Order: sequence, then structure tokens, then C-alpha cells
Amino acid sequence: MSISKRHTTLYIIIGIAVLLPYLGALWLHGWYSNKVEQIKNARFVIIDKSTMTLSVYDYQGKSIMQAPIACGKAYGDKRQIGDMRTPEGIFHISSIEDASSWTHDFGDGNGDIEGAYGPMFIRLDCPGHKGIGIHGTHLPESLGSRASEGCIRLDNNNLLQLSKFVHSGMVVAVLPSQQDVNANNIN
Repeated sequence: MSISKRHTTLYIIIGIAVLLPYLGALWLHGWYSNKVEQIKNARFVIIDKSTMTLSVYDYQGKSIMQAPIACGKAYGDKRQIGDMRTPEGIFHISSIEDASSWTHDFGDGNGDIEGAYGPMFIRLDCPGHKGIGIHGTHLPESLGSRASEGCIRLDNNNLLQLSKFVHSGMVVAVLPSQQDVNANNIN
């Protein structure tokens, strides 16, 4: 092998040895940046039955939205369909559904009410309870009280704002009030 071919081969080997760590670092930076972006988009929802609020937090625990809610009329953790209780615990959003055409009969003699669920229904994966979710209301004056049949009610405008932050699979924690804890211990 001639000297020029040896030098060329040597330069190629040195070039690869020098460039390879930089290429690896660039790849790692790209991969890591993608993971950081995924983390930055991580959010979770906390529903606090003691303060009657829904809060959305980002990956650093910073509150990015807070709104008043209404929850189940009865105190305690949901046990069965029709008990008027809001489930407590950690759940996931299973779907986000268009509820603009849904109706509901509250059993008050007024029949089916259009717009009872507001523009959408954010369904929660609550084992044993298929109909639990976060939705709007035709009765915004009910917010801040225990007025629902177990779901979490929001003002329709706050529900639309919430929809910008949530997605299927997102974590939702529902925290009990002291009265809920007391009711859970009695029953």
C-alpha cells in the first residue's frame, strides 16, 4: 500500500473517530429534546370536593387552570349507580365526546333537558361506573354546590377551556372533603 493510500485511510479513520461522538451527541440531543417536549406537555387534573374546584397542572406542578365545579349531591365515594355520589380516587380520561345534542331527565317533572351536559362530556375510566365524567351544565348557578348525580359539572365556557388541556389517557384525581371521609367511615 502506498503512503498516500495509508494517509487517506488514516485520515478517514481519524475523521470517523472524531465525528462519531459528535454525531452520537447530536442524535442523543434530538432524542432527549423530543422526550423533554413530551414531558412539557404532561398535565394532570385535580378535582377537590372540599373546595369545589377543578385545577389543571403542568409537569412542574404549576396551576394552568382553575374553575368552580358541582359534584354529587351525596357525600362519600361512589358505590353504586344512582347513589348521587362522585367517585374518589385516581382515574384516567377514557374519551372526550360531543354532548351538544344530549338530553337528560332529572326526574323533576320537566322531562328531557337539552344542553344538560353542555358542549362535551369528558368520560372518566371509573371501574364499575361507566357514566361518570366532567361535563358542562345548563344550570351554572349549581356550581360550587353538591348538585349533580355523581358527575363533575363545569360552566360551559370553562369546559371549552379545559378541553384545550386534556386528552385521552390523562390522569384525573378526585379528592374527598372531610364530610366525604366521614361519610365513607360511617357507611
